[in-house]
Amino acid sequence: MADNKIEQFGADIWIASGPNVEAFGFHYPTRMTVIRLSNGDLFIWSPISLSEDICAEIDALGPVRHIVAPNSLHHLSLPQWQAAYPGAKTYAAPKLREKRKDIRFDADLGDRPDPAWAGEVDQVLVKGNLITTEVVFFHINSGTVIFTDLIQQFPATWFSGWKNIIAKLDLMVGPQPSVPRKFRIAFVKRGKAREAIRRVLAWPAKQVLLAHGAPVTKEAKGFLTRAFAWLIAEP
Repeated sequence: MADNKIEQFGADIWIASGPNVEAFGFHYPTRMTVIRLSNGDLFIWSPISLSEDICAEIDALGPVRHIVAPNSLHHLSLPQWQAAYPGAKTYAAPKLREKRKDIRFDADLGDRPDPAWAGEVDQVLVKGNLITTEVVFFHINSGTVIFTDLIQQFPATWFSGWKNIIAKLDLMVGPQPSVPRKFRIAFVKRGKAREAIRRVLAWPAKQVLLAHGAPVTKEAKGFLTRAFAWLIAEP
């Protein structure tokens, strides 16, 4: 998919890729998800850098009402979107308010869906991780589970040199999307994480979207079960 072009991914759900961003010397691709709710309002998940082209395509889909930061690591483009869509509400994942005190947040994401999208988008807080508390979403109409950083997959040639070695050790590069090793180690309260992932596995998933990795469009439930087998199998 070309950068800065919105592509339909299912019924009332779209995705778009943005420019790469840097974190700790590593470059990551960016992807956002757009969901159109039954009242026509748009739910923007993990917004990418805003451009005139993206603005025009978004405006053609409907009014932006909800701008969602799904964890404390995905926040760079929020000010752009707030400036472009001042009437939209911005929702913060846990710990993001403290990290970005320069950004206005209108509400906090919890373990249950906000009334604005309840019945159309479900959500679960995956607690117990030292790196971030990620909010995993489920778009009911299209059967799409949406992950931010807890599952990743980079192409074999994405990194080079010492970065490629680290990426392989971290399970970021592999034959299928996986939970990076650093996130596995950071789950210090695994009981809470296991409870959350069991809720995710109970969703009637048909496909999975990742911020960093190719979408999974077949056998989604089996894929998720395998991705978290290391956690679920523990007593």
